[in-house]
Amino acid sequence: MSAYRWTSTSGSAEEDPMTQLDVGPIDYLAVELPGARLQGQGLAALVDLTDRGIIRILDLVVATVGEDGSVAAVELTDLDGDGELDLAVFEGVRSGLLDDDDLAESAALVEPGNAIALLVYENTWAGPFVAAMREVGAEVIASGRIPAEDVIAALDALDAAQA
Repeated sequence: MSAYRWTSTSGSAEEDPMTQLDVGPIDYLAVELPGARLQGQGLAALVDLTDRGIIRILDLVVATVGEDGSVAAVELTDLDGDGELDLAVFEGVRSGLLDDDDLAESAALVEPGNAIALLVYENTWAGPFVAAMREVGAEVIASGRIPAEDVIAALDALDAAQA
């Protein structure tokens, strides 16, 4: 696996001499954007997480879903078509992990007239921990994700039981 470091200042990929042992868990998110509109708060949070080195963005793709179900990828550098670079920081962020089939499958999950944003990212905070554990002979044998809705439901149930 070739590893790349994506910089948040230039948006370009550079070869990184990392090995697989240094790579943190890779996750993805698919987000439906009502009315095909991106809001600044989410993008600001994404830039902040990247700048602080908590995550490394491997892929970021946005596509609109037409009323007829057609899918059209949106250039991230000028989302509103005003000629100004909106997300130049993410220009060229493509690892190749996402393909047209991924985009089509994700777009099928959203309502016509909305957009889909697909994000593949590395949890860089975990890379040093995983590497340190492997140095002493430990191996990550499983990983997973607990959906936020499940955590909220469990916390609500705990609160109700304590009341």
